Amino acid sequence: MVAEADIELDLRGLQCPMPLLKAKLALNGMQAGQVLKVLATDPGSEKDFHLFAKQGSHCILEFQKRQENYCYWIRKAGGQAP
Repeated sequence: MVAEADIELDLRGLQCPMPLLKAKLALNGMQAGQVLKVLATDPGSEKDFHLFAKQGSHCILEFQKRQENYCYWIRKAGGQAP
């Protein structure tokens, strides 16, 4: 089941560290518990986003990898569990 996103960022074509930096900026402007959907093509984003979520107490609700596309649904820390 895919979570409904409050904000969606299409960061395809950007290379490390830009996808993570842009996602951090978006999360900083969001309320606790809101969901950010990120589309990326950078293979390094898989490791980066999972580590970032763990360190920042954010929750990756869902992760999908299809060929060269990566999609993350990230709930900002402080919100209720799904």
